[in-house]
Amino acid sequence: MDKHTILVQLDTDALPSVFDRVVAVDAGVQHVFSYGGVTPQNVIPLVHGCIFTRGGKDLARTAIFIGGSDVAASEAVLAEVRKQLIPQYGLSVSVMLDSNGANTTAAAAVRAAGRHLDLSKANSLVLGGTGPVGQRVARLLARAGGNVRLGSRQKERAEAVCAKIRAHVPSADIQAVSVASSADAPLALDGCNLVIAAGAAGAVLLPKKLRLACRALKVAIDLNGVPPTGIEGVELNDKGADNNGHICYGAIGVGGTKMKVHRAAINKLFESNNAVLDIEEVYTLSLLLP
Repeated sequence: MDKHTILVQLDTDALPSVFDRVVAVDAGVQHVFSYGGVTPQNVIPLVHGCIFTRGGKDLARTAIFIGGSDVAASEAVLAEVRKQLIPQYGLSVSVMLDSNGANTTAAAAVRAAGRHLDLSKANSLVLGGTGPVGQRVARLLARAGGNVRLGSRQKERAEAVCAKIRAHVPSADIQAVSVASSADAPLALDGCNLVIAAGAAGAVLLPKKLRLACRALKVAIDLNGVPPTGIEGVELNDKGADNNGHICYGAIGVGGTKMKVHRAAINKLFESNNAVLDIEEVYTLSLLLP
């Protein structure tokens, strides 16, 4: 008889995410072991507990999920987890990173955009691009091959994120643009076919009059689930809705796909003992879903 599935939830926040735990249970995981306050320094015994307790095919029945509100902190934990695995001796378990829901949300948003645009040729603007979700969205769009503008009120921060994305995607055609004032927005939008807003809750990043004035715009995706929406005029439940000639998605319209991607990724972890699911792997998985 197969051993029970165990997901070891490593959260960089003091209190492990209830959201991530509920999704794991809904995905069919039989046991979720949750740990908060996880750092690269204290994660080692947790990893060893995963790889030294089972053997052979049973190792695929244990997996690790890394989350938390600080993406950089979670990435550091992921790096240490991978360092402590011993795959050359078969002592490994699959690992997934979805800090702050950034990977699954970004994958769902870019998948939605790809239904209506050839992303290899699209001109895209990512608003709130220095945040966790915005960074992942921009990275996926850059990897697809189109031109990407990463908008922020602090252009220096946007330039730092662009440099980070180029480190992952050397061929990236990505530029930082300022959206600090109303005068900046028309320049940032000029010629864009796609806008994805991934900014902080309660901040209107794209007023309706500016959206309607952008003649090239075809698709607008707003990932802010707390009113007012980040793209004015886009409704939370929009899912491919026609809004003044623009194809629009709201946070709930994307959220259904995000949940499907999250659950599918959890299930993928238990298909082997050596998968690593970061943004590119999660996005690839999203494209396989109906």
